[in-house]
Amino acid sequence: MDSDDEALALAAADGDRVAFSALLGRHYDRLFGLAFRLTGRRAEAEDLTHDICLALPAKLAGFRGQARFTTWLYRVVVNAAHDRRRRAATRARAATGWGDWELNRQAAMAEQRDAVDWLTEAMRALPEELRDTAALVLDGEMTQAQAAEVLGIAAGTLAWRMSEVKKRLRALHEKEQGA
Repeated sequence: MDSDDEALALAAADGDRVAFSALLGRHYDRLFGLAFRLTGRRAEAEDLTHDICLALPAKLAGFRGQARFTTWLYRVVVNAAHDRRRRAATRARAATGWGDWELNRQAAMAEQRDAVDWLTEAMRALPEELRDTAALVLDGEMTQAQAAEVLGIAAGTLAWRMSEVKKRLRALHEKEQGA
């Protein structure tokens, strides 16, 4: 299909399965890539991407074509990642005090975190808004203006956030080099 994304999204919102399939074919890899950058774990990114794909037909009903489809889709991914983080934090709070089982589970999670590469670990250390900003911009797939639109912030705010991300990553790297 040679239709643009917005036309395909509107058609998919009306129940056109071929249009939906074309949209997924075009954007699945980007959707997964962003989910991975936001979560930092392949398995979690796969789960998040799967959940988004399942919810996407219903969510497309809210797509009005006022923004680029990719901007709208990235916002869906960012929102889904935020929801997942909140649910994980709630589960972690509920699990506090579960004795040896919980201690063993937390130790296993710490070992998994140690296995993740430096940049992913460094991004996790960033506050949520800086991590989201970095996940959208660092790979070069989006311009800062596009990322600002996805996050719903001013371009100047996004530029400040990226400056802060670079400063914090540089400081962390220097600290590790000195240790």
